[in-house]
Amino acid sequence: MSRWNFFFRNIQQDLKVFFFILLVLCGLRVGFIGWLHTYMNEGTTGKDIAVALFYGLRISLKTAGIAALLTWVCCTIVNLLWVRAKLDNLRWWIGCAYIAMLAVLFQARIPYYEQFHSGFNQFIYNTFRDDSQALFATFVQEYQLFERLAIALIMTVVFGWLLKRWLNTGTFMLPQVDNIWGKLAMRTSVVLIMVTFMVFTRFGGSFAYSQSVSWKNAAVCHDEFLNEAILDDVQALYRARKINELMESAQGIHVNTERIRQYGQHLAKQDIDGNDLEAFLEKHAQGAKLSKPKHIFIIIGESQAQWPLLPQYADLHIADGLKSLIAEENSVYVPAFLPNGPFTPMAVTGIVSGLTEVNLYPNYQPESYKEAYATAIAPQLKKLGYKTRFWYGGFSSWERIRDYVLAQGFDEFHAFDELKKESGNVWGADDKLLFETIQEKFQEDEQPTVDVILTVSNHAPYTVDLKKEGFPEEQVRSALPESAQNNKSLMKQLGHYWYADKCISQFVKNIYGKSPDSLFIITGDHADRMNIELNPDLFTRYAIPLILYGQGVDKQLLPEKIAGNHIHILPTLFELIAPLGFKYYSVGESLTRGNNVGVNHLLWITHETIGKLDSNVTVPVPYASTSSQVDRQSVQLDLEAMQAVSWWRIKNGRYF
Repeated sequence: MSRWNFFFRNIQQDLKVFFFILLVLCGLRVGFIGWLHTYMNEGTTGKDIAVALFYGLRISLKTAGIAALLTWVCCTIVNLLWVRAKLDNLRWWIGCAYIAMLAVLFQARIPYYEQFHSGFNQFIYNTFRDDSQALFATFVQEYQLFERLAIALIMTVVFGWLLKRWLNTGTFMLPQVDNIWGKLAMRTSVVLIMVTFMVFTRFGGSFAYSQSVSWKNAAVCHDEFLNEAILDDVQALYRARKINELMESAQGIHVNTERIRQYGQHLAKQDIDGNDLEAFLEKHAQGAKLSKPKHIFIIIGESQAQWPLLPQYADLHIADGLKSLIAEENSVYVPAFLPNGPFTPMAVTGIVSGLTEVNLYPNYQPESYKEAYATAIAPQLKKLGYKTRFWYGGFSSWERIRDYVLAQGFDEFHAFDELKKESGNVWGADDKLLFETIQEKFQEDEQPTVDVILTVSNHAPYTVDLKKEGFPEEQVRSALPESAQNNKSLMKQLGHYWYADKCISQFVKNIYGKSPDSLFIITGDHADRMNIELNPDLFTRYAIPLILYGQGVDKQLLPEKIAGNHIHILPTLFELIAPLGFKYYSVGESLTRGNNVGVNHLLWITHETIGKLDSNVTVPVPYASTSSQVDRQSVQLDLEAMQAVSWWRIKNGRYF
């Protein structure tokens, strides 16, 4: 066989790998849609599914092309240079390895979507920084890691056997042409067709970038679930990497020294000379609205979502504790509230540092350990005479939380390592033990204190003994829709929300009973983990509560129709308790000054309306009778300014 005929045969084998992988990708997409079809909107039609499958086929041309490129480089090109090499088995092994990767990713994508309502996205990078042992235990106990790996192995074996049989089918020979010009034309045609095919697959079924399909423009359906199904797992991982790179480089907010000055002046609402970023964040308190509390507790509840507090879920009775606090006269409740980011570390860094989430993980950045940020909560509260402590129900090594908190000015840090270990799981102590330990420490306090408390129990794996704690399981089950009453996983999640709510509210009432001169600020780290509905509205899915309770608090303490997120907590606290003229630093505005829009990396919210930044769709919040519109350009500029200033300070320091 001539070298050209050998080359032509090898190309056909590569094409077999390509079409087989493409068929597998399309099959997995159909399987994903079929398995999780309940996540589709009610109005979704067969035409919508067909559109998703078509665009999915186009974008998967790229993914299948990667497999074909690997076999072409490792087998076809090598064979062209070394004809005697026997590389058919290598091509099969490359195909099997690729199939194994797709099978594992498919098994991971199902629980990932169930948790986050998304295919793989940039937030998987959080996994690489998290507690690996705790994550492994969670995957085993909650997400059937070994069972899913076994299924992936079976899929690999079956598809690998089918690929072997497919590769063993025959190939075509090049037509025999004796004329030298005919041979040249034939070989040139083969090369041109091969190049054309590569371009066609590279651009997702087109021959130009302008008509190509990519993760940026693949969301062509009205149904978000189908839009996520369009991206196969390899393309979703590519999306995650590109967005993460974009955030880390801050290309999305166009940062340079001139823009930083403009953004800083936007936040300061005035022209400021100099190149010290902190000057743009300086504010002066307008005078205390409360008598200075002796003790302040800022409680960050793990997965403390807003929706169980809504009237339509009252029959569940899983948030009766917080609702009882809200009902009292010495409390104020802000329902239009968002987290700083989608994960717990973003909540911690936002509240501890006062900086907006920009996907930089300040707990891993060198600037965070040189000195405390001017916007950090602990050093500023020390100026008012408070001793600052941070309590975490988990391990001090998680996300470098101990090092970060102490570097940002806290006097003390306490974690699971020093708590009673009578119960708990791989993430830490049960909330009851955490709060009991804090109460014991509280009895010793003479100096004014600020305690920031981060709980862990309302987190997978859900291991609290709910029966022992008195969870009214049957009462909750009977209040659920019939379709959800037999969902054991949901019942366990609802039970742990009930447990966390009970622990927090009992702690607040116990401390307040002993020390009425205390102020409590209660919020959540994030929502978006547990919902009864498979397709919850934006508010039900993402909103978290903000509750102020204690000395001097009343229903008129804050203006009506305010909204915010974690970075508004610190300036609000200073405007409540600091004397007139007290100098403090913050990126966000105080809620006492009527801040009426909350915004984070994904969403904006007002008292009446919530919407996504990347969409024109706005949704009324469930408790509001009317909806309102916002100046989207103004909201976007506010976010860009907060992100740019936060990014620069974390990455480059205080000067520009």
